[in-house]
Amino acid sequence: MKIYVVRPGDSLYAIARRNGVSVDTLVYNNQIAFPEHLAVGQTLVIPDGTSGGAMGEMEVNAYAYPSIQDDVLAEYLPYLTYLTPFTWMADAAGGLTPPGDEALITAAYRQNVAPMMSVANLRPAGGFSSDIAHALLTDATAQDTLINNIVASVREHDYYGVIMDLEYVYSFDRESYNQFTKRLVGVLHPLGCLLGVALAPKIRADQEGLLYEAHDYAAQGATADFVVLMTYEWGYLYGPPQAVSPVNQVRRVIEYAVTEMPRGKILMGFSNYGYDWTLPWRQGNAARAVTNAGAVTLAVMKRVAINFDETAQAPFFNYTDTEGLRHVVWFEDARSVRARLALVSEFNLRGISWCLEQKKCSENGKKPGRRSHCGAFPVFGVLLRAAYLSSRK
Repeated sequence: MKIYVVRPGDSLYAIARRNGVSVDTLVYNNQIAFPEHLAVGQTLVIPDGTSGGAMGEMEVNAYAYPSIQDDVLAEYLPYLTYLTPFTWMADAAGGLTPPGDEALITAAYRQNVAPMMSVANLRPAGGFSSDIAHALLTDATAQDTLINNIVASVREHDYYGVIMDLEYVYSFDRESYNQFTKRLVGVLHPLGCLLGVALAPKIRADQEGLLYEAHDYAAQGATADFVVLMTYEWGYLYGPPQAVSPVNQVRRVIEYAVTEMPRGKILMGFSNYGYDWTLPWRQGNAARAVTNAGAVTLAVMKRVAINFDETAQAPFFNYTDTEGLRHVVWFEDARSVRARLALVSEFNLRGISWCLEQKKCSENGKKPGRRSHCGAFPVFGVLLRAAYLSSRK
């Protein structure tokens, strides 16, 4: 497998012929909407009978919505270690609202994939709730109810383990969160279940901000069986234009994380989507979420070249819409995926965590800030299938 960057004058037919593959193979592997038109700077994943520099073995977790298309799920399940339906919503009394996960769990077990139960402090109307997290971490009755409900759900749905996704936790609840994790591990391990925790992308222990302060890398890393580092959303829905997961910033998070927790516990969060910002960007203006295939199609339709930021290791392009407004689009391509996969090998991490299908970030009800489980990137699956890395089960 190799990655080819389209040059001026290229055609899909000529590229296919030079590389001894069919046009149909290139169209399928790269989700090309208009085979007769390519964008300069567009990347193509081309099978060539090699591993493409296989990086070894890793675990792969994938979040999936119950609404995921059957063909998408079937295509990726063989390459997963864990499948995590998104998400069980916890309320302040410890109650849980299920996501409708039965079909996903059945499909996972058919492919020898371990289903994981995701539990989050999300409101039904959307948005992570600091107050819900506070109640669950400090109210003994609410916490007892939550843990009892988790255990009952694990048993009823035959989950392999649990991933706690408590975000925007008040800083004064930091130690309560650490103690909760210890307690939950003590309950789940006798059942033979794993516990994972999702942690914000920190670069130092005393990093300020509601997203970061209550996430204790050392304590959570010591207690949980694994952690999911949310290494994405530097470029986000309400933020200024930039790469979603710039590899230089992801590296900083990992460099700090491995000083606080075992490398073998770290699943690196993996973004696989992009954003389209209207320029000039102003505070409060929301970007538009785009799929990576959709971003490439837009570049083709606007007849603009795709650039590549070597520092962030991410593609981007500019265009002008029909109303004369300027835009910039940052997204992911095979080069940016490969650069981040290389970090897993370099730091000897446990693996990666990503999402199988596109959802608008706003559908998760995120506050105007970071963190979103969203996106779809067929090319990522191609790279995985091409033996970049194999998942261990």
